[in-house]
Amino acid sequence: MYGEIKKFRSDLGVGIIAAEDGRAYRFKRTEILNRRDDLEGQEVHFELGDLKVREIIVLAGSPWMAFGGVAL
Repeated sequence: MYGEIKKFRSDLGVGIIAAEDGRAYRFKRTEILNRRDDLEGQEVHFELGDLKVREIIVLAGSPWMAFGGVAL
């Protein structure tokens, strides 16, 4: 699913994604596969499992930046 990070609290490591289905989902920093410092406003792709966000990929920069930190 696609969405946009609307809020992120770096001190707590949590944020909110506004998803393409019109819902807002909470997430933890540990679910981001390619970590970045500037998360607010970034477009993301993520998976939903039991209404929990997991495997978030930030879709910013070059493909090498987007997938450079993903361990396969």
